[in-house]
Amino acid sequence: MKRGYAFGFLLLAAVLAACGGRAAGTVNLDGSSAMGETVSVLREAFTEKRPGIRVNCSGSGSGAGIEGALSGVCDIGLSSRALTAEEIARGAEGHLLAWDEIVVAVHPDNPVQTMSAGTLVDIFTGRLRRWSGLGGEDRPIAVYGREAGSGTRDAFEGTLGIAGQCAYTNEYGSTGDVLGNVAGNPNAIGYVSRSAVDETVAVVPLDCLLRRPFLLVTCRDNPLSEAAAAFLEFATGEEGAKYLPLSGVAPAWEGRP
Repeated sequence: MKRGYAFGFLLLAAVLAACGGRAAGTVNLDGSSAMGETVSVLREAFTEKRPGIRVNCSGSGSGAGIEGALSGVCDIGLSSRALTAEEIARGAEGHLLAWDEIVVAVHPDNPVQTMSAGTLVDIFTGRLRRWSGLGGEDRPIAVYGREAGSGTRDAFEGTLGIAGQCAYTNEYGSTGDVLGNVAGNPNAIGYVSRSAVDETVAVVPLDCLLRRPFLLVTCRDNPLSEAAAAFLEFATGEEGAKYLPLSGVAPAWEGRP
């Protein structure tokens, strides 16, 4: 009886393992905090279909995510900016996941209704320092942005042609930090991913479109595990694309802006 019980237990374990799918294990993601909501939606949908695979995600910034993928610290990096020529030369490969819009947020009590690209340049480079110059109250403008290495910062400054020229009052390490501090300061202005916006801030309509890619980054010299490859295939495929609008981003197939 004992021998039969042991055999039956082993057979059951084998069946359960097979039912769990060929690619069981853990997938570690790290990078852009702006991609947090999008990855969360995809992760939930993926784990419902592949419960044997655990997907972990950290938000250390785009630069850290790319470096993590190159060094093998994480399986897949998250970047909310295009890869540089140097990163590509080192082996980074970007898989286009979605297109995201960067928006400009202010406190809900701010009376300013619209802004041009030129006005944004003046504000973020420090040439325009008070809200009275825009029809608001005579108060100093608190300019909030992301830290160096942030994909959101690179995309915002690059689109406006002001890379390395911004005069920030404060720099923050995550999209959530920018959002929270703009919500708490009537004098503040900052840029965030549209997918992160909530009712605590007001989005200022612009006369320009600030759009950037969301990339899943791998290293050509570091083969993915079966679990990581399964997640990448799901996220960048037609099945994953169905869930992307739930986080406020546009699927990759909508094309380059």
